[in-house]
Amino acid sequence: MRPVCYVDVFHGDADGLCAVHQLRLARPVPPGAPHQIVTGLKDDVELLARVRGAPGCIVTVLDVSLDRNRAALLRVLDEGAEVQYIDHHFAGAVPRHPRLQARIDTAADVCASILVDALVGGAHRAWAVVGAFGDNLESAAAALAAPLALGAAQIATLRRLGEDLNYNAYGDSLDDVLLAPDALYRAMQAHADPLAFAATGLVERLTARRRSDLAAACTLAPLRVDADRAVYRLPAQPWSGRVIGTFANALARTHPRRAHAVLAPRADGSVRVSVRSPLIALGGADELCRQFPLGGGRPAAAGIPSLAAADVASFLAAFHRMSWTDARARSRHDACATEEGSG
Repeated sequence: MRPVCYVDVFHGDADGLCAVHQLRLARPVPPGAPHQIVTGLKDDVELLARVRGAPGCIVTVLDVSLDRNRAALLRVLDEGAEVQYIDHHFAGAVPRHPRLQARIDTAADVCASILVDALVGGAHRAWAVVGAFGDNLESAAAALAAPLALGAAQIATLRRLGEDLNYNAYGDSLDDVLLAPDALYRAMQAHADPLAFAATGLVERLTARRRSDLAAACTLAPLRVDADRAVYRLPAQPWSGRVIGTFANALARTHPRRAHAVLAPRADGSVRVSVRSPLIALGGADELCRQFPLGGGRPAAAGIPSLAAADVASFLAAFHRMSWTDARARSRHDACATEEGSG
């Protein structure tokens, strides 16, 4: 039976955008077929709640936590849809269902773009490199780029593009970002070559805005710092919500032996939290954040979109208790949980 519709559900950051773009370059939706795009900002995690399934409908989910979308996933399957689920966040138990194909790999050096690259045989690998750089996976991105015979300047451009795409996903609302994630994806669709997309005026504006926000953040002194961890608190400024992830990534690269927690106040009085594990011991960021309501992510990078002000002290205490070396060992034991469906 010919599919009656296609639905692509993906995180609106660099990894989600590059994962879906690779997939659709390699496996385009048939001309004239109904095609729905469902995406959102960094905090828009429960995206499957927006999807209605139907017999003959193919739903593809990329870079979105299965654990946070479990109920919606089961509902979409019950409604008759086929679901392909590709992700690298903590998933918990992966459901077994004849219409579910799940590729879930939670290893700290894996992202959805890397998983899609393997799925499509490296057909659009330069976009996977962009996604990996955007997810702050420097070593993995460099390894992916090695067979492409790119010059240093071209690799630097792919890194910058990944950072720009990731930066654009952060904000309290769509008013905070330069372009809504769905509009950014539609702009990407015209470019099979990320180097060509990086040269557009849109990306140049993203770069300028990201660098300006990052420069402001880099003037701040840490709230607390020692040899293996540091905490930063951003001011109540519009740029804080936009730059928090970019700033956390930059801190991780600059101080690879430290874990980092970056806090930014929100208008409702809560606090946005972004956590990075030490680059020398990738693991534990998601474990830490899942101790608090709404927290989640992956071993190397995680966050809490809205932490109650009353819980900040508890979070900081947990952050300073965290043993990052032990967390890395635990994450290796649970690095891969893949089900291909039981039918």
